[in-house]
Amino acid sequence: MTVKPKLGLSLMSTPDFRQASAELFESGKVEVVEWSFDNAFNGAFIAPWCQNIVDRYSDANALLGHGVTLSPLSVRFSRRQQDWLLGAAEEFRRHNYIHASEHFGFSEAGPVAHGAPLAVPMNSATLKSGKEMMKRFAEATRRPVGLENLAFAFCMEDVKRQGEFIDHLLSDVDGFLLLDLHNLYCQQLNFNIPAIELLESYPLARVREIHISGGSFSPSISGRRIFVRRDTHDEQVPQEVLELVVHALKRCPDIEYVIYERLGFTMEDEESQAEYREDFETLAQLLEMIYV
Repeated sequence: MTVKPKLGLSLMSTPDFRQASAELFESGKVEVVEWSFDNAFNGAFIAPWCQNIVDRYSDANALLGHGVTLSPLSVRFSRRQQDWLLGAAEEFRRHNYIHASEHFGFSEAGPVAHGAPLAVPMNSATLKSGKEMMKRFAEATRRPVGLENLAFAFCMEDVKRQGEFIDHLLSDVDGFLLLDLHNLYCQQLNFNIPAIELLESYPLARVREIHISGGSFSPSISGRRIFVRRDTHDEQVPQEVLELVVHALKRCPDIEYVIYERLGFTMEDEESQAEYREDFETLAQLLEMIYV
């Protein structure tokens, strides 16, 4: 095998995250931190202890940048997106991020500026505007930039073509794929397609980072008794996703970072905080087992 990837956490500025992760940070087990640097763009309060972690990992060259609200595949380039890129440029001047990523899809359209990312028509017009936005993203951050695969899809064609389309979107900036394995698991359950088959449909040579998380089921709005698996980051990592981690690590030759995600305010009791640490330790053991 190649060099073992660094294992880290998606950083949250919430009291429960601080309590759940303190032991992991104090023991030196968190090798890298991923920070959603645009949290503060919308006026969110960043706790001093959280900012201190950002600064510390920046100084140690162990900080990854992850955007949430750029909406890279919106049809029109808006003033809000322009301001977002200016904010990103300033943030990446102040901190030593290794790279920057965002989500495939769009969350801004007309008067709607924020929300969960949605799938896009995979056509030439979308490809053109998406490539232009990735160039703007790269110019603003002056770092390697990438896209994270999406769990949401309107039809089976969306599911099967997403990997190829992301590959094309990244081609002009030689970008990387942030492979979210729980998103693949969601697609497996929602569209009854094997996760390994989905995995193989993505440009695995571009994978530089993987995300691992849990999620939950939500009822469909169709009125029928159908439940949809969503990437909500609010539960433990399913066993099926852990098994997918092993497959992904063996198939992606250039993975450098493995990031465990769980949202703040989802670990407010001691049991869930212990589960959080247990998931992290399980991932550490998997890496030790594979990279011997």
